[in-house]
Amino acid sequence: MIRNFPLAAIGLALAACSQGDPVADVPVLDEAAVREASAPVAQAFTSALQAQLATALGEGGRMQAVEVCHAEAPRIAAEQSEASGAQVTRISDRNRNPAGAVSVDIAPHYAELLEAPLVDGAPANRIWLSGEGEEARVNFLSAIPMREQPCSVCHGTDIDPALQARIAELYPDDLATGFEPGELRGALLVSWPAEMFADAS
Repeated sequence: MIRNFPLAAIGLALAACSQGDPVADVPVLDEAAVREASAPVAQAFTSALQAQLATALGEGGRMQAVEVCHAEAPRIAAEQSEASGAQVTRISDRNRNPAGAVSVDIAPHYAELLEAPLVDGAPANRIWLSGEGEEARVNFLSAIPMREQPCSVCHGTDIDPALQARIAELYPDDLATGFEPGELRGALLVSWPAEMFADAS
């Protein structure tokens, strides 16, 4: 479902930039509007994946859980991308899949989440505008803190050897183990075309 969100500050700033206005070098984002659009997308992804993992753990244990995560996480991200109109991806500096590495432009925002993954017990987030013109994006990066369950089963410090062997088969370049509760395990990126936040008036 493609949506337009009233965010006149972005629209005006982008227009000014296109005319070479030096005052608009640093566009101002309405972060509340970005969170209002992005947080439900992030929550829908998290809830759907956790539900799948809980079912897998209950029915087939740890081995089934890692299989489900391997298959279902990309599918859920694709579903949320199509439904929202945003691009939904998981990233980490200690990634399980190299395709989820932290890019150079995202790295400074990810580093801030590393310092404080939680704010008042909730995942921290960062919002920024990237790109120019038709390539401009509004980005919402939400922390994925390491939680005791179900994350520790496959990402913690005490992983069953048989499970570790299966993880190595599915992810030969895996870096996503050894996390302690509360550490930043990764982040969910919800990236929107900036035009979706332009003032519709």
